[in-house]
Amino acid sequence: MFRGRHDHTIDKKGRLSIPAGFRTELQRQSERAPMLTMSKNHLELYPRDDYDAMERNLAERPDLQPEVQAYRRLFIGQATECPIDSQGRILVAPTLREHAQLKSKVTVVGNLQKIEIWQTELFEKEMKSTLARLEEIQRSVDKGSEH
Repeated sequence: MFRGRHDHTIDKKGRLSIPAGFRTELQRQSERAPMLTMSKNHLELYPRDDYDAMERNLAERPDLQPEVQAYRRLFIGQATECPIDSQGRILVAPTLREHAQLKSKVTVVGNLQKIEIWQTELFEKEMKSTLARLEEIQRSVDKGSEH
C-alpha cells in the first residue's frame, strides 16, 4: 500500500525521483518495472502485477461498449513501462508530462494500490475542492460502505 504526500521536481528530461518508501514497495510487489498511465488530470503509477490484473479485467469487458473502448484507449493505450533507474528515478514520457501539465514542481501521492503524480498547483486546487465538499464526500463514502 502506498501512503503519504511528497513534493518533488521533475527535470527537463522528464526524470522524476520516486520516494524511497514508494520504490521499496513497488519492488516488493513486483520484480518487473511499474506501469505509468493517464488519469483525468494526473498520472498513475502502478506496480506491474496490479496493472496487469487491471488490464486483464478490462480485456474481459465487452468490446462493443463505447465507454470500454474509450477507457482502454486512455488507460492501456497511453500506458508506458517505467523502469526505476539506479538513482531511483523514472522517465516520464513527453505525452504523459504534457497531459498532466508536469513542468517542475510535482506532487507524488500514495493512494493505496497506486501512486499519483500531480502538477503541484493542480493537486493543491484538487485538495481545496475536496475539503470544500468534505462532508458531502464523507456521506457518499459512508453510504457506499453500507452495501
